[in-house]
Amino acid sequence: MTQYIVLLPADEARYASGSAQERTDLTAAHGEFVQLLAERGHKMTGGAQLMPSSQTRVVRGSAVDDVTVTDGPYAESAEQVGGYYVVETSDPMDLAKVCGRLFATPFHQAVEIRQLVEGM
Repeated sequence: MTQYIVLLPADEARYASGSAQERTDLTAAHGEFVQLLAERGHKMTGGAQLMPSSQTRVVRGSAVDDVTVTDGPYAESAEQVGGYYVVETSDPMDLAKVCGRLFATPFHQAVEIRQLVEGM
C-alpha cells in the first residue's frame, strides 16, 4: 500500500467562533471518517490536530545555526492547515470519497491528498 497525507485546511477564525454544537459535530465527523477508513480497507497510521497558526514559528536561513525565527504563519491566508491524517491505501480514489464525510461540517470545504515520497 502507498502512504498519503490528508491535509485539512480550515478558516481559523471560523473555527474559533464555532459553537459548542458545531465542534461536537466536527468531532463526530472525524470519528466517522476514521471508522470509514477502516471499514473500507484504508489504514490510518498517524494524524493530529495542529495548534493555531498564530503559534507558528517560521524558520529561514542558509545553514545550520544561521537562521532567523519569526512568529506567525508562513502564508498570509484565511485558511491554514489545521490538521492532517497519514493513511496507507491502495485505492486513493476511494480515500478521496471517504474524505467527503468531512465536508458535512462548516469547517472543511476541501482537503488535500498528497502521496508521500517512499524511502524518506
